Amino acid sequence: MVKVIISGGGTGGHVFPAIAIANALKARIRDIDILFIGATGRLEMDKVPAAGYRIEGLTVSGFHRRLTWKNLVFPFKLLGSLLKARSIIRRFRPDVVVGVGGYASGPTLRMATRYGIPTLIQEQNSFPGVTNRLLSTRADTICVAYEGLEKYFPKNKLVLTGNPIRQDLVHLNNLKDEAIRHFGLQGNSKVVLVIGGSLGAGTINKAIQAWIGKGTIHPEIQLLWQTGKYYYNTIIKELPAVPKNGMQQPVIVPFIDRMDLAYAAASLIVSRAGAIAISELCLVGKPAILIPSLNVAEDHQTRNAMALADRKAALMVKDSDAAATLEKAILELMANEKLQEELSRNIRSMAIPDAADRIVDEVVRLITGIDKGIRPHPGRENESSAGPGGARIQGKEMEP
Repeated sequence: MVKVIISGGGTGGHVFPAIAIANALKARIRDIDILFIGATGRLEMDKVPAAGYRIEGLTVSGFHRRLTWKNLVFPFKLLGSLLKARSIIRRFRPDVVVGVGGYASGPTLRMATRYGIPTLIQEQNSFPGVTNRLLSTRADTICVAYEGLEKYFPKNKLVLTGNPIRQDLVHLNNLKDEAIRHFGLQGNSKVVLVIGGSLGAGTINKAIQAWIGKGTIHPEIQLLWQTGKYYYNTIIKELPAVPKNGMQQPVIVPFIDRMDLAYAAASLIVSRAGAIAISELCLVGKPAILIPSLNVAEDHQTRNAMALADRKAALMVKDSDAAATLEKAILELMANEKLQEELSRNIRSMAIPDAADRIVDEVVRLITGIDKGIRPHPGRENESSAGPGGARIQGKEMEP
């Protein structure tokens, strides 16, 4: 049996790619045991069991960049987490350890490398976090979603794989009619999809709320607006019951559980710039305006957005400018079909729909000792060779 530990989390941007990698591993390797290691009290401790996987928690937390008493306990939490990670690794005896970023991945991968266990890092952002940069010198393989990361990682370890995303976004072409019915949209509208993450984004919400209040939305435009659960009730109470100046009634929801239908309905997308959100937008291929959140460590989202804006694959509006300029940016883009086509073409060229399979290829190489210079095509059967315990990879029996 092949044994794999996947460690990391803290946010959906780390947790959901980790689950996607686990699912792809299960699909590829018939006889496999996957154990997650997360941070106690964080998102992964709920989402991973809900996806059908076991998880153990470490007490590790982040080091605050401002002066706070919480930093006094950081060394003790880190030491405790290192010791527990060591205990889990010695008990579970993994063949490979995968780190997806986040608090728990640091102690776990540090202990794995200490025992000579092959390790792989999956970095979602265009600017790596501190944990992954520190781990990179000892890791065997580093899977990245953007080019140019040799500035931060050893070049010989880098593999461009993209970020794993939900596969229901691969085929959106025939979902437009279903999307219109699902959300109650007008069939002839140009739909502007506004999403600020599952919790919502205060800056984006205020800008959109002000735009509706002014009554200057073109009658051909209909908003599909995910406010986030925290903001929803307040926004609904404050908006006018009847739209002004012939505007269409916006469709306002706290959370969208069918993002495939939301993307299918959209003519233009306004979004935060999290790594996974951007990977989804690349696959969807619609013109997008990105508003990076400032409440993210090391300003990852601004760097992610700039990576697209510099390639004319999306427009970027600074969070501090959103209140003053978002309305204008949306209207100008909606009126410029040539720019819409250019943005769609360029962002679609950056999509990597088989990212999870590419990452699994690299995991398999670490397990089996395949020369890293050989890259079998993702999904091509019977090309991976033997791993520990006679497990099956892609339907081929492996020698013990």
